[in-house]
Amino acid sequence: MRVAVVENMRNTGLGALAGALDEAGADIDWFRVWRDGVLPRDVSNHDALVVLGGEQSALDDETHPYLPELVQLTRRFGDAGKAVLGICLGCQILARAYGADNLLGAAREFGWHSIGVTGEGRADPLLSDVGGEFTIFQWHADTFSLPAGAVRLATSPVAENQAFRIGRAVYGTQFHFEADRTVVEQWKAEFPDTIERIAPGWLENYAELAVQHAGAADAAGLAIARAWVGLIERQEVGLLSQASA
Repeated sequence: MRVAVVENMRNTGLGALAGALDEAGADIDWFRVWRDGVLPRDVSNHDALVVLGGEQSALDDETHPYLPELVQLTRRFGDAGKAVLGICLGCQILARAYGADNLLGAAREFGWHSIGVTGEGRADPLLSDVGGEFTIFQWHADTFSLPAGAVRLATSPVAENQAFRIGRAVYGTQFHFEADRTVVEQWKAEFPDTIERIAPGWLENYAELAVQHAGAADAAGLAIARAWVGLIERQEVGLLSQASA
């Protein structure tokens, strides 16, 4: 299993997703576009695509000129029937790829929050193991409209579209399910000034908040990560399926 991971911002990290991919024996190819703008050239070289978060918006083409190509790439992977995962900014990019509107500054959330799972989400492989509600980490200001043909899987009062699916295995999650406690502590150490500006007092209360929420969030995140990895079809499997059809 070969997975392409697009990193939009330095040291984003895979967290829980790294564990799930390692369990599956996946080979990961990193594309650090924040450094060189290089993206996969051919979708046939990978079985799946992951697009991680970042501080830019999904519409920042002028300052991040690789974005239009990345938008097209996510759509090509999806149209090829491959598993695609967009997290936070990656989710917003995925929504753009499928014709939705990006809504900048319209939904600010930071920290551990509760997410509600829709009826469709409870029946979906991605979220079927997390129940009707779960706690997970959030860090975003933007949101998006639901793409045409997408199924809303999760929601919250701040951002109606917290997770969606298109087709068999194209998924976007606004929330950071990959952000286990190790990742959150890394962000806490690297971005204290930003966190204090957007969430005054959070750093002071971190120890108590982590005790209350990190364990449940880590368990939910790992369950979601394993579920998505389980939807990846190796290329040879896909080819055999096409031949059988």
